Order: sequence, then structure tokens, then C-alpha cells
Amino acid sequence: MRRTIYIFLLVLSYAFTFGQNKENTVEISALNSLKASTTSLMAQHNLKGLSVAVFENYKIIWTNEWGIKAADSPEKINANTAFSTASISKPITAIVCAILEEKGLINLDDPISKYLKRWKLPENDFTKSSNVTWKQLLAHTAGTSQGGFEDYYQGDSIPTIVESLQGKLLPRSKKEIEFLFKPGTNWEYSGGGYVILQCAIEDHLGKPLAQIVKEQLLDPLKLQNSTMIQPNENGFLTNIAKVHNSKGEIIKTGIPITPQVAPSGLWSTPTDLATIAIEMQKALLGKGNTVISTTVAQKVTQIVTLNGPRGWSYGWQRSLGWGNLDWFTHDGSNTGVGGELLATMKKGNGIAILANGDKPNRYPLMSYITKEIINKLNWTIPVDEQTTKEIPLPLRNAIKGYYTEILYGYNRLGTTKIFEENKKLYLHSPFFKENFDTEKSSMYYLGNNTFKVDNYPNNIQFNLNNKNELKGITISRQGDAVKKLELTLDEIRTPQTKMIEIFDNSKFETAVVAFKKLRQKYPDFNFEEAINNLGYSVYNKKQTALSIQLFSLNCSEYPQSANVYDSLGEIYELTGKLELAKQNYKKSLELNPQNNNARQMIAKINTLMNP
Repeated sequence: MRRTIYIFLLVLSYAFTFGQNKENTVEISALNSLKASTTSLMAQHNLKGLSVAVFENYKIIWTNEWGIKAADSPEKINANTAFSTASISKPITAIVCAILEEKGLINLDDPISKYLKRWKLPENDFTKSSNVTWKQLLAHTAGTSQGGFEDYYQGDSIPTIVESLQGKLLPRSKKEIEFLFKPGTNWEYSGGGYVILQCAIEDHLGKPLAQIVKEQLLDPLKLQNSTMIQPNENGFLTNIAKVHNSKGEIIKTGIPITPQVAPSGLWSTPTDLATIAIEMQKALLGKGNTVISTTVAQKVTQIVTLNGPRGWSYGWQRSLGWGNLDWFTHDGSNTGVGGELLATMKKGNGIAILANGDKPNRYPLMSYITKEIINKLNWTIPVDEQTTKEIPLPLRNAIKGYYTEILYGYNRLGTTKIFEENKKLYLHSPFFKENFDTEKSSMYYLGNNTFKVDNYPNNIQFNLNNKNELKGITISRQGDAVKKLELTLDEIRTPQTKMIEIFDNSKFETAVVAFKKLRQKYPDFNFEEAINNLGYSVYNKKQTALSIQLFSLNCSEYPQSANVYDSLGEIYELTGKLELAKQNYKKSLELNPQNNNARQMIAKINTLMNP
């Protein structure tokens, strides 16, 4: 009998394992189709190398590498090839800070000044009555400047972190770090704030941050291909990818040196980053974690503010909502290299991507791969439309139209449009267009003037007055504590959005009349730039006639601007109207004799017209 039971359990175990393997095989097969398409896209965008790790249900299920480590070598990228991860370093620093607090070595609620020895915080009116805490620096709410830093290379004069804080040897910012607002009252992305953290940790513990990160996180997780040690220091990695410019050329030595290691000094692989994310996910689950505790994971992913990109915790971005799931993420972007780490708060899914090319080379690939993986693995929770309500007509009419980029606020020049189809509202977002390649996202009405938007983690409430006129919006996120962000009408509807709406909803002649009135109402607004941007936008949508009308309008409104004639010349040249293009380039050159682009285009047109 005992033998019979044993055989039965063995068969059951085999059947269960086979079922799991079959499911994994299907998923991996779906991902394998990315190999050829990604290779093709890399050639199209001149990207030298790319590495990806995909994890699901708390384990890595697929990895792949494409391309070469450097343009001057045929050596291929492999799973152990490390890349400079740029700002993905920040959440790693945050995790280590929380681990140190758990061990009683620091207190993240303390003023950071208690731990600084080599350097002291600068004082101004914003800080003389406010302490600057570790948490504020981790969440970018301290008000510090120095958003980011350029890389250095062998032979450059490389600053110490104290010199960096003093603004010495910094090509991008020659000013000492300063405070831009009262700590805790706003949000401003600040790599310099993380340098202050680095200085405090090293001063307090008497060790380089790279060693502390190794001891507290990398070694316990057995990550052999990750380090914050820099290329000019002993112990740096040997299997690395070099950085490349947009032409696919190696930048200087190809191996950037980053003294500001806390904000941007980590080198790693997608597999190692995925391992860290999975450990975080297991800690959030409260099961299977060995290095990062549940307390630490919860602390560093707790939403602190909806300012800035509409969701930030201690080191992690909490702003994405792909598939209507909740994510903790961070991207990294240095000249010639970068990537992204995305992980769901539940169920253990995610993606790590690193690439050794500049933004124009790697961004299209990263966006494509992320979207394809999420779609192929069906990482999505559809909105239950039975729980939504019909949108009242006055509300529909009040909120349709153009807005600033209300979802994320990354691009101040970008505009969001809310429009109606079949009594339903949809939203067009430049962020969604870039990342999801979607022209419209469904808006689901929850009641109380509040909407859920597909693939967006926050709710949006439209605030109306007693005449059903829009007066502002409230962005909110449910969680341990509800976070809110209030935006006034002037913040979400600007002269630019009003101008776009005029040309979108009226005949051109009628729109011009309304535009002139708008220009009189806002005499200080830069309508020249706004019209130019709109002209290029409609040209990219293949609305060539409207594009020419807009650029011509700009020339009549700003007849002393060389730039507007240059732009009109460019559109005429692109549409094959060479004589008109030449006339406008000549006018631009008359107004600005230093316009080499106009001079070169005139020569090109002369060659085309007189072969």
C-alpha cells in the first residue's frame, strides 16, 4: 500500500511539474519571437548592444542578449556583461539606507546634518527653520538642486564628492548645491541630494559607499556582476559594455567614471537587477525573502508624493500603471548608456533592460520590448466596466478639450486631449503614445466627477463650479494613506492648450482671428515657439496643408524671426516645393547671417534644381 501511495505521489508530482513546464514553455516561446524583431530594430536604430531579463511569479523566466560590447570589437554581450545603470543606482542606495536603519546604524527621520563631517549643508531662507532629513533626500522632496551629472573618463579631472557638492569640476552645473524650496513642501529630482546621502553614509560609517552596498546587499544576494566600484578603482568589473553616442561611436574610452556613486554609479546586469527586484517582491509578499526585510521593502516603496512624475517613494518611482497593475520602477539614462527596471508590487512580475547606446538609439528598443513582453505575457487586469457609470452630459462637455500633460507632467510642451466617441470619453497622452503606441486610452467613470484611465495608476477628479465649468483637477492614489495633488485651471489649461484647441476646432481663417485675440490676452507668452511646435506636430500627422498654413502664419506674426522662415523653408523642402523653400531659407539667412543650416540647405536645393 505504501509503495502504491509513493508511485501515485510521484506521478502526481510529475504531472504537476510537466504542467508548469508546459506553461513556461509557451511563455518562453512567445518571448523568443522577440529575438529576430529586436535584432532588426537594433540595426534600424544603430544600437550596438542590449540585454534583457524577464521575471514572473518571483523567478526569472527568460533572458536574452543582442549585439556587441563595443563598436571596436566583435565580442558579444552575454548574460554576465555589466552596463552602467545610471539612475537605477538611486533605489539601490535607498534600499541600503533602509537596511542600515533597520540595523540601528542610522535613522532616516534624523536631520542629515548630524551625520555630515567633511561638508556642511548650505543655509538659506528655505532651510534656516527646517531640518533636512534622510527621507526627504531619498524622495527628492528636500528641495536640493543639481539634477544630474556628466560622466568622466580616464584623463579627466574628476571631482571628489565634496567638490561635487561645492560645484567644482562639474560641466553641467558650476554652482554649489542649493535649496530651491522649503524641505518637504514640493518635489524636485536631485542627483545632488543623493550625493549628500553618500557623503553622510561614508562620513558616519567610515567606508566608501561602494563597499557598504557590497556588504549590505550585493554580497548577501550573491551578485557577482554588480558593483559601485568605479573603473579608476581597484576591483572594477572586467566584463562590461562600453558607451556609444547616437552615431554608434565609442565615447572617449567608452568606460565612464562616476564619482557620484549614490545617484548614478552602479554597474550591473539585467539578471542582477531582476534578482534585487524579486527579493523586494518576496519581501513585500512576506515570503521567501532572505536579505531585504518586509519592513525595508514596504518603507522604500511607500508613496511619498504625487508631485513631479505623479508618484514617488523613497528611491523608487511609483508612477506607472501598465496593464492596470501597480509597479515600482526606476529608469537610468547617462550619455551613451541606460536602461530600466520595472517590477510589480504583487505577483512577482517584471522586466530589466540595459543598453549601450544613446537615447535615440535605445529608447525605441526599450519601449518596444517592454510593450511586447507585457502584451505577450498578458500582464494586465481589465477594468470591470460593470462597476463604472455612465458619464453625465454636463461633465462630458465640461472636460473635453486640451490640457497640459496632466498624467505625468514630464513634458511641459506636451498636450493631453480628452475627446468623446459614442458617449464615451478617451484620453490621448504623449506619454502613452510614446510608451504604448496608443492614440487613445479609455476613461472609466467612477462617480463624483472621478475617472480611472487605462494603464494609469492614479484617479483623476475634475472639479467643476456650480455652472458646470472646469476649475481644476485632483489627482489621487489610494494606498496606506490617500495622496492627492491639486492642479488649478491655469496649470492644466495654458495659452498653449487654448491655442491648439482654437486651431483644432475651427476653420483656419476663423482660428486665426481667435488666435490674434488670444495673443493680445497673453502678451508675454511665447506664441512663436508654440505655433512652430504645432506646425511640426500636424506635419508629423501628415496634415501638410495645415502645417504650411501655421508656419506661414508664424512668418506674418513674427516677420523678424529667422527661425520661423527657416522652419517654413524646411516644410517646403520636405514637400518638394524647392523654389518656395529656397525663398524662405534666403529670408532666414538675411535675418540671421550666422544660420549655417539655411546656407547649407540653399546649396543643397541649388544642386537639386541644377544637377
